[in-house]
Amino acid sequence: MIILQAQQLTKRFNGSPIFNDLNLTINDHSHIGLVGQNGAGKSTLLKLLVDPKTASDGRVTIKQGLSIGYLPQNTGLHSDRTIEAELELPFARLIKMETRIHELETEMSQPAVIADPEKLAAISKTYDQLQADFKRDNGYGYHAEIRTVMSAFGFSTADQNRPINELSGGQQTRVALAKLLLEKPDLLILDEPTNHIDMETTAWLENFLKSYSGALLVVSHDRYFLDQVVNEIYDLENGRLTHYSGNYSFFVKEKQHQLAIAAKKYEKQQHQIKKDEVFIQKNMVRASTTKRAQSRQKQLEKIERVEKPHPQHATAHFQFNPDRKSGEVVLDVEKLGIGYQKELSYPIDLHLKRGQRVAIFGPNGVGKSTLLKTIVGEIPPLRGTINFGTGVQIGYYDQQQARLHPEKDVLHELWDDYPTTPEREIRSILGSFLFSGNAVEKQVSNLSGGERARLLLTKLSMQHDNFLILDEPTNHLDVDSINVLEGALLKFQGTILFVSHDRYFINQLATHIVELSADGSTTYMGNYDYYTAKKAEEAEIAAHEQSEAAPAPSEPVSEKKQQFQRQKDVQRQRRKLERSVQDLEKQLGQLEEQVTQVQTDMTQPENYQDPERSQQLQEQLHQLQSEQQRVEIEWETASVALEELNEA
Repeated sequence: MIILQAQQLTKRFNGSPIFNDLNLTINDHSHIGLVGQNGAGKSTLLKLLVDPKTASDGRVTIKQGLSIGYLPQNTGLHSDRTIEAELELPFARLIKMETRIHELETEMSQPAVIADPEKLAAISKTYDQLQADFKRDNGYGYHAEIRTVMSAFGFSTADQNRPINELSGGQQTRVALAKLLLEKPDLLILDEPTNHIDMETTAWLENFLKSYSGALLVVSHDRYFLDQVVNEIYDLENGRLTHYSGNYSFFVKEKQHQLAIAAKKYEKQQHQIKKDEVFIQKNMVRASTTKRAQSRQKQLEKIERVEKPHPQHATAHFQFNPDRKSGEVVLDVEKLGIGYQKELSYPIDLHLKRGQRVAIFGPNGVGKSTLLKTIVGEIPPLRGTINFGTGVQIGYYDQQQARLHPEKDVLHELWDDYPTTPEREIRSILGSFLFSGNAVEKQVSNLSGGERARLLLTKLSMQHDNFLILDEPTNHLDVDSINVLEGALLKFQGTILFVSHDRYFINQLATHIVELSADGSTTYMGNYDYYTAKKAEEAEIAAHEQSEAAPAPSEPVSEKKQQFQRQKDVQRQRRKLERSVQDLEKQLGQLEEQVTQVQTDMTQPENYQDPERSQQLQEQLHQLQSEQQRVEIEWETASVALEELNEA
C-alpha cells in the first residue's frame, strides 16, 4: 500500500532549480536509501516530503493518519527535561494508563469499596479491562525498551537524570534519534543517522532498522549501513531521481551496467548517423540518387538522438604502483605494547606477508592510530619488537594530515618534493586528483578536508612504495573518490595495513582483520562480513560454555534430558560447519573472480609487453591459486565433516 507519493516535485533556490519534476513512491513496508553527491539536494528533498508547502512545484500525497518521524542531519534535541523524562514521552498514554491502574488498585483496597459489592464489581471491571489493554500494548515492557535504547546509544543508568540542555550536540542528536525509534512512527525519515554514533551503536541501529515493521527513508554516507537496512535505492543525480530495486551494492553494479548499455547504444547510433551522413553527402549531388539521399536526410532529422552518457561530475583517478617488490615477509610485530604514559594495548602480534591487506579494527580509544604511529616510528613502543622484511618501502597516510605544509600552495606541495620533474607533468598528476587550473595555486591552509585528503593521496602515489600504512584514508572523501580509492588499492601490487571506520571499505579491501583491545590483538582471516560471522560464532560458543559451567542440578539428569542436550550439541556443531562451508564457498567465489581478472589482465598488450608488469601478474596469479588450493582443502574438509554429521 502506498503511504506517501511525490509527483513532479520541484525546488528552486534564487530562481535556479535544485531539482525538477521528481517522482518518488513509498509503500508501507519500504526500506529506501536516498543517495547522491554532496549538494545534490538529498536533505532538501527529505524536508519537502515532511513539509510539502515549501516545494516550488509539484505535490506530495500522504496517507491520512500517517505518523512520520523525521530526524534532520546534525539536529540535536533541545529540552529542559532529563534524558529519562524525554524518552518516556512516546509512552505517555501507557504511563497515564499505569497511573490509573495504581489509582484503581488503591480504590479497591478502601474499606468502603470492599463493603459495597456493586461498586467493587464496577471498579474491578474497569481495572481488568485497563490492565488487559496495558498488557496488550506492552505496558509492562516499556521501561525495558527505554533502558535498552539508552544503553545502545551510550547512556548509562547514571545518565538518565541528566538534563538534555547540558549535553553536547552529538549527545543531543543521539537522544533525538533514540526518542524517534521509541515512537515507532509509520514512516521513519532519517538524514545521516550514523553521525555522532560509534560503530557498536551503528551495528545495533542496523539490527533495529532491519526488523522495523514500518517504512524507512534514509540518507547515509555509510555504504555498509545502507547495504544492511535498505532494499530500494533512489539515486538523485543532476536534478533527476532514478529508482533501483536492491541494496547499495546492487545499485552500484546496476548503475554501471546501465551506463555501459547507454554508452553502447550511443556509440551504435553515432556510427549509424555517420554512415547516413556519408551516404547523403555522396548521393545528394547525383541526379539519379538525390531522392534517396533526401529521404535518408528526412529520416536522419526525425531520429530521436540518444544522449551521450557521461559522469555528471569529475572523478579523481588514483594509482599506486610500487617501484620494486618487497620480500615475502613484510612486517613482524611481537608482543608489542603501545601507548604514551599509559599502555593502551598489550600484547600485539602482527605478521604481514606480501600482498596482504590487513585492517586494524577496534573500539575508539583502544590505540589503532597509536599502533600505526608506533610502527612507522613516530612514537616509541613501550615494549616488544617491530621488524620489517627485506626491501620494504613504507608510504604512510596520516589522518591528521600533519605532513602537509600549510604555507605552501598545492603545486609546490608536490613539486618541491620532485624538483626535477617538469611543471607540466606535476600539473597533470595533480589534475588526475582533481586539482586543475587555479586550484593548484590555492594555499594548503585554505583547502577543505577533502582537498587535503586528495593532496596527501597524490603525494603518496608519487612515492611508489610497496607497503602502504593508511590511517582513516576515507575521511573527508566523497563516495565517488572512495570508490576510486578502493579500486586503486585493490589493484595495488604491494601490502597494505590500514585503519578505517568505513565498514564497506574494510569489507571490500581487507584480506585479514586484526581486532585490537586492551588485551592485545586477535587476527581473523577474511573481510568484515567474515569477521562479524566469526564474532557471532564466538559469542554463541562462549554462551554455551557458560551454560555448561553452571552448577549442575541436584537431581539426576534424565536420559531424555541427556538426549536433548546431545541433539542441541549436534545442531550447534552442524550450524558451525554450515557457516564455515558458506564462508569458504564465498571465499572461493571471490578468489575465482580475482584469478579470472588477473588472467584477463595478463592478456592485455600493455601488460604482456611489459616484462616487469607481466612478472608481477604472474606472481599475483600464483599467490591467488595457492590461496585457492588452501581454501579448497578447508572447504572439502568442512563439507565432508558436515556430510558425516548429517548421515549420523
